[in-house]
Amino acid sequence: MQFGIIGSGSWATALAKILTDNGNSIYWWIRNTETIKHLQTRKHNPHYLSAAYFDSKQLHMIADLQEVIAKCDVLIMAVPSAYVAEALQHLPQGIFQGKKVVSAIKGILPESNQLLHEYLAAKFAVDVQDYFTLLGPCHAEEVASEKLSYLTFSGVDAAATAAIAAHFKVPYINTVTNDDVIGAQYAAVLKNIYALGAGIANGLEYGDNFQSVYIANAAREMSVFLDKAVAHMNPCDVNHNASVYLGDLLVTCYSLYSRNRTFGNMLGKGYSVMAAKLELNMVAEGYNASKCIHVTNQRVGAAIPIANTIYQILWEHVPADEGFVQIEKMLI
Repeated sequence: MQFGIIGSGSWATALAKILTDNGNSIYWWIRNTETIKHLQTRKHNPHYLSAAYFDSKQLHMIADLQEVIAKCDVLIMAVPSAYVAEALQHLPQGIFQGKKVVSAIKGILPESNQLLHEYLAAKFAVDVQDYFTLLGPCHAEEVASEKLSYLTFSGVDAAATAAIAAHFKVPYINTVTNDDVIGAQYAAVLKNIYALGAGIANGLEYGDNFQSVYIANAAREMSVFLDKAVAHMNPCDVNHNASVYLGDLLVTCYSLYSRNRTFGNMLGKGYSVMAAKLELNMVAEGYNASKCIHVTNQRVGAAIPIANTIYQILWEHVPADEGFVQIEKMLI
């Protein structure tokens, strides 16, 4: 398999490290030519995970996205969800024909309120049989330092899913597979919303005791949403305590590496949403995700009061402390 990576942020850089550490030569779409020059000469990404060094012989870094797609069998989408439509807007409709697309995106496209597979099917006629997801629980920073981490690959085609996952098996990465393409994506979206809320709670100086009850209730709420959103599309018996669901929720809520938790912490300490976005200087997927899930749930109709309250704090200007007084009353 010839792999290509679309995106050059921290998660894309971590995935490039895993693939090259497993002996793969990759094509890598990097929009910024200065970043390409730096990687060619200094062997590391100057903006993200700068401690991760590469053998430049394994990297074919190209600023032309169409060229990267043409040269690869498997394309890993690793740009933030808010920028996917912009990145792909000028591509011809049939460009993904015969390709396998792996989503490493943990969000919903905000312009269309679609999961990535829905967007690719509508715009580029990508069949779900050729679509896979690559999710956590896994922080890019721990990949860079080679701390043991786990990746979950989801796909309708079990054999193809396992074959793709095998290319990511290195001493510091374990891989698991399942067929819950839709549920795994929604879980990745929801956990960012709840992690943002965990950060708000921390900024408001709630303690560990409250946080444990908050996260337990968030896990239950996430399961309620997934059951309603996915059951009619995916009849398999899904274990929502598996690592890609509960595990990813836990690490994103608790870890100091979590940008969603960091973003929420700023809001809890009194930052405005705009000030927190400027201070973080990175994309916190939970911000847009909260609005997207709010819209999606008008169709799904799940009882998700915690997510709804976080949406109100972020988008309807409900003060964080008032919102969490309401959340206190919801927890059981």
